[in-house]
Amino acid sequence: MIIGVPKETYAGEKRVALLPASVERLVKKGAGVHVEQGLGATVYTNDEGYKKAGAKVTDRASILSSSDIILRLRKPPLEEIPRLKKGVLHISFLDPFNESQLIEAFVQSGVSAISMEMVPRTTLAQKMDALSSQANLGGYVAVILAAERIQKIIPMMTTPAGTIAPARIFIIGAGVAGLQAIATARRLGARVEAFDTRPVVEEQVQSLGAKFVKIDLGETGQTKDGYAKALTPEQLQKQREGMAKACSTADIVITTAQLFGRKAPIIVTKDMAARMQPGSVIVDMAVESGGNVEGSQLDKEIDLNGVRVIGLGNLPGHVAVHASQMYSSNLVNLIESFWSAEQKTFMLDTANEIIKGCLITHQGQIVNEQIKDLKK
Repeated sequence: MIIGVPKETYAGEKRVALLPASVERLVKKGAGVHVEQGLGATVYTNDEGYKKAGAKVTDRASILSSSDIILRLRKPPLEEIPRLKKGVLHISFLDPFNESQLIEAFVQSGVSAISMEMVPRTTLAQKMDALSSQANLGGYVAVILAAERIQKIIPMMTTPAGTIAPARIFIIGAGVAGLQAIATARRLGARVEAFDTRPVVEEQVQSLGAKFVKIDLGETGQTKDGYAKALTPEQLQKQREGMAKACSTADIVITTAQLFGRKAPIIVTKDMAARMQPGSVIVDMAVESGGNVEGSQLDKEIDLNGVRVIGLGNLPGHVAVHASQMYSSNLVNLIESFWSAEQKTFMLDTANEIIKGCLITHQGQIVNEQIKDLKK
């Protein structure tokens, strides 16, 4: 079975899908691994490193036409899908809720497509949960970006010229990204507050040394996969009112609130930003899915009455070496979990709960129930 890895074509993307250490694991399983020439250049890994791990370095056209499994990080260009081998298994992030044209192209070309963001959040699937691994790094990067942009130091400092108070950082959303942001901000010495609509995460927030901001929103909760449930318009308004004070006293605000498969809610309004001190910084981690901050713009940093709003996308790409390491490991963990040692092939067990959760198309049909429901 040939596993092919083409280079990423998305503008500015430095992460890669597979590193030599992961290639070695796959080769030991009996797989043939073909990688495109120059695959690892953006993460300081040369072709020789892939060859030593057992991979064949070849051209893109050959990989697309001959591979039984294609591994990528980003979704493929539409024009490349008809060039894939019929029956190929394609594995990458796909954004299937918003990419109906892409999903239809997979169906028409007979491609079996696994979407990495759809891997269930279960104990068994944790080692292949690429969405969480990348969000974790995104939370770290958000704090580092904010610390670099703000014209203050983060920790308390006692000097002969007097004592400097620690920076105040308010983090909205205590999922994977939010918890890592809290941990990173605390390591830098900030005074950290955090809010989440799920009261169940209060203990986790406190265990990291942050204060949990309580706002009575009535009945809230989380989905079976651990995501926060969408709030009603009334609850969103209550949330904004409750957070306004925390935002107004914060030097840095980081928003991480996203709704799986849906547009992110506006949490920080322009009025709330206007109440912050000039020179403060807001990082909108949800900007790629619509944004939590009113007025934020994808891949731009804007000024709202003296408050800098950072809307940079692909935050994990800022630490591409480790982001690639984690994603590569997630992919191999997925493949190894369904690999037949006897047949030396990947067994696409459509009855398995993990595969059922992340398999979008198979044998010329949409097979994922959530994506099927979008067609109704």
